Amino acid sequence: MILYVETNFLMSIAKGQDELAENFLQNTPTSVCLVIPSICYVESLATLEQEDKYNQDFIRRLDIQVNEAGMDKTSQNAKLVVNYLQKANLSFLEHNNDIEKRFYIAFNQLVSKAEEIPLTTEIIHGSLDKNILKKHLMDKLILECIVHHARLHPNEIKVFLSSNSKEFGRREVIEVLRDTGIQYFNKTQKFLGWLQSQSN
Repeated sequence: MILYVETNFLMSIAKGQDELAENFLQNTPTSVCLVIPSICYVESLATLEQEDKYNQDFIRRLDIQVNEAGMDKTSQNAKLVVNYLQKANLSFLEHNNDIEKRFYIAFNQLVSKAEEIPLTTEIIHGSLDKNILKKHLMDKLILECIVHHARLHPNEIKVFLSSNSKEFGRREVIEVLRDTGIQYFNKTQKFLGWLQSQSN
């Protein structure tokens, strides 16, 4: 069986939002062939970099508030603010380290386990020809990569797992997936339940 995953699979593991996905990636059954569009690696690294910029901006703003409150020599509340914000700053940085650590563990596991779908000129043109996901070009390319790969494996059971149901759960996208023989799941739990039912 082919299991297609994309950027959100990796990011949900990194952010600790999907323990089942993390466990599944660590203990992928031999009957499941993980497949990911190569552009998802680039997108996930860009997402991590962008979030790091947001986090650095947040830390800078916290530091400004700590400095401001620290200049108030008469208010007991100002001392509390300094204390709480310094603790919050430390916890925030430690949490970011947790995310980054999980990200690179999951990233390396995917690189070693998953087959990559390279982005080709044919896939880019196929994506441009489709009249869906117009405002979501990266998702459109990811979808076209998956559909292109699925057409090369007509006799395989094919599943696409993505928590991005806002885009990939749209009726027109589901139709494209179904036409290519791909079943869509938006939660790891639902996919694992279905997988279990297949072996019974």
